[in-house]
Amino acid sequence: MTTSPGGLEAQPTATTYELGDLIPLAWSGRIRVPHFQRDFRWQSQDVLRLFDSIVKGYPIGNLLLWVRRQQSEDFMLGRLQLTAPAHDESLWVVDGQQRLTSLANALSPEGHQYKPFNVYYDLAAKEFVESPQSSEPHHIALPILFDLKKLLTWFRTDGLTASEYFDEAERVATALRQYKVPAYLVRQDDRAVLTDIFDRMNNFGRKLNRGEIFSALYSGEEKGADERLTLAKISDNVAARTGFGSIDIGTVLASVLARRGPDPMRDIRVEFSLTGRRTQSEFPDEDEPTAFSQGEEALVRAVDFLIREAGVPHISLLPYRALLVTLTRFFSHFPHPRPNNLRLLRRLYWRLSLVGPMVFRGSFTQFSRTLGGKIRPEDEEGSLHAMLDTISDADPVLPSAERFRTNEATTKIILSAWWSLSPRSLTTGEVLDAQSLNALLEQDRTAANAAPMIYPRFGDARARLSPANRLFLPTGVDPVSELPAALAMQPLEIDDESWDAVLASHQLDRDLAALAEQDRGTFLAMRQELVRKQLGDFIQRAAEWNYEDTPSLDALDLDDEFDEVEETDVPSAPEGY
Repeated sequence: MTTSPGGLEAQPTATTYELGDLIPLAWSGRIRVPHFQRDFRWQSQDVLRLFDSIVKGYPIGNLLLWVRRQQSEDFMLGRLQLTAPAHDESLWVVDGQQRLTSLANALSPEGHQYKPFNVYYDLAAKEFVESPQSSEPHHIALPILFDLKKLLTWFRTDGLTASEYFDEAERVATALRQYKVPAYLVRQDDRAVLTDIFDRMNNFGRKLNRGEIFSALYSGEEKGADERLTLAKISDNVAARTGFGSIDIGTVLASVLARRGPDPMRDIRVEFSLTGRRTQSEFPDEDEPTAFSQGEEALVRAVDFLIREAGVPHISLLPYRALLVTLTRFFSHFPHPRPNNLRLLRRLYWRLSLVGPMVFRGSFTQFSRTLGGKIRPEDEEGSLHAMLDTISDADPVLPSAERFRTNEATTKIILSAWWSLSPRSLTTGEVLDAQSLNALLEQDRTAANAAPMIYPRFGDARARLSPANRLFLPTGVDPVSELPAALAMQPLEIDDESWDAVLASHQLDRDLAALAEQDRGTFLAMRQELVRKQLGDFIQRAAEWNYEDTPSLDALDLDDEFDEVEETDVPSAPEGY
């Protein structure tokens, strides 16, 4: 194999680091992530598998580190605010960012507070787990396990009752600190060579998604990178401003592009070029910073509509991401719709949620292109009616209430119906607001943690996985492990009228709640009928359609162009994009 003129002058140097040495290097600011790198995208299961591999002695892959001179500056590594000292040989991660960021944060007391880094080791089960809802004496946080002094102190204090597990803790702690990570060190001053290596390595492995490619293409120079608005920052800003949760980078990119033109799937490589574009931008004189900032504002308005008008409080309840992209385009041109048009837009949202996959054959591209083309600047009412016309020939459908899987569009519609009941806490009687939901789910992609099973071990699998076996409890204080007892017993602090309101908010009354401990089968059968009725009533109000004698969503075959999301308590199923 020959090297191009702009290639490396010398091959990378091979070395190894023990985690006990590597992680302090990251904490001290000696290890950095170049701004052209992809954003951190691992979920909790990825981080858990990483630590499981380490303790089992499995290889976790090589690091590729760029050795270069660096001035002193502050920077973020995951959730860690660090200071990089001036150094002639700072180490910049070209390959291995997800692994290194996970390790540095999960093993740090500061980073460990946040998902997906809040990892514990279950000394009894001998496995790594997410932050447990109810902490047991044999659960130990990774920052304690990684630090020998803290570990010994923990066994003398908080872990005193877990002394029988000391040998296991010592084994895992030693395995973590002494685990060897192979690394290659590249000495090269030409940034273009490093981005070329980065691109080639990702093309040989897990491909960059469209949003990551866009971010790399328009990353600009290193200087000033922290101040520039990026897709990742837009996602973070929208989450902070609205409490809607974290929007994936691909959807943020599609939304930014949809604001500037009807086809959000167009060629991104010429987006800010005056030549090479097939269609003219609706904002031709706009520069990149303006496009990003205005895209964020339109996205915030679209999310506010979902929360305030459509009754969708969190992204985990959004059936299809294409809906958010379309709404962003609409609100970019019509930031303050007239009241009657807001009602039409709400009707459009719910009708598209129900029949959009059939009309557009489950294709995000067709969905977003067709609807985007119907939105014409300076014609608010005409745009709305044009979008409504795209589904005017579709037969109304009623979502099935037979199964509950939080990664499926149907279940997200059910959860929105339940949200309209203003669910209340079983412990305090208070209405659970969107802030509680966002705090519980954080970066979760589904609402599984907000919808616990009443009977997790019920023998009838079909009944166990039905909506009747779930409650919408977006709170971290309700006794989710003892729901039958909680439903059957009114807390002393809650008066009769308030308790009736609590039960009604979960489609229950006193007689039915009493059955929760006495007769599981009868309880689920009776509650399932209430769930079906409430869902039908909600859909009739939201979509303003008559759903008499119509087929269910589950009888329809949507193609698999829609994303897949895994859920821990049920088999995975396709999620609508």
